[in-house]
Amino acid sequence: MRRLPFYLLVVCLLLTWPIVSGMWTIHQAKKKIALQEKANQELIYRNAALQGDIEDLRQGNDAVQELARLQLGMVKTDEVFVQVMSQAPTPNAPAGTNAAPAR
Repeated sequence: MRRLPFYLLVVCLLLTWPIVSGMWTIHQAKKKIALQEKANQELIYRNAALQGDIEDLRQGNDAVQELARLQLGMVKTDEVFVQVMSQAPTPNAPAGTNAAPAR
């Protein structure tokens, strides 16, 4: 009779263990679903952007020319390519050109 509460406690714990374990599994599954939905949304945005690029390429020649210019550095036959580069000030620069004022 003295051990009856202990045995009842053990039986109750054994009966509730599947419920607690199932709740933990459901919680983990919900976290995985949320992460996957976020990844899917990012891919949906990326696919929409790619679909827009595909439509631009199908509809006209301007998108093809733009990609050729930007990615391949191509120039038309009657065009002149000019590249402007910024230069750092040189230490021997004459006065009045990018030199620091004398003090």
